[in-house]
Amino acid sequence: LAHALSLTAFNLALGQEEEAKNVFGRPLEHCSSSGMALSGFTRTGYCVNQLDDIGSHHICMNVSSTTGGNFCEVTQQSNWCSSRMPCHDVDLGGLCPVQSWCVCQWAFDSYIKNAGGCEHIQNIKCEAVNRQALIAYRKSEKYKDALECIERKCGLM
Repeated sequence: LAHALSLTAFNLALGQEEEAKNVFGRPLEHCSSSGMALSGFTRTGYCVNQLDDIGSHHICMNVSSTTGGNFCEVTQQSNWCSSRMPCHDVDLGGLCPVQSWCVCQWAFDSYIKNAGGCEHIQNIKCEAVNRQALIAYRKSEKYKDALECIERKCGLM
């Protein structure tokens, strides 16, 4: 929780109202899509920057993949990774599996460290990763691994 609070405090300090951008500086794309659970802290499908989002759910990754270990288990969370939630296609109704999901910045950092490094985790969906994660991670040396992982997986290095 301390990780979440320090990253969130920085994100709150930014406080600008602007169009959500991805790590490439382009408009943020959906994290979830048809046939999977609707992602995002606000359940819009986007990893948006929201002032009341204490976890800063900015990194889009496939949590249904077990590359690097089950995301929920490795980050010591309840196993929501294997659950079913309302579908991305809300007009169709029903429940769909959690797949591409906007994960907390602190959890992503923890996952990388506990999975054995960036090379041992699944891919992230760079077009759906909110650039606010890069901005926050750049402010603290302790998040160096998470920052470098996003930069490497998204070809920003």
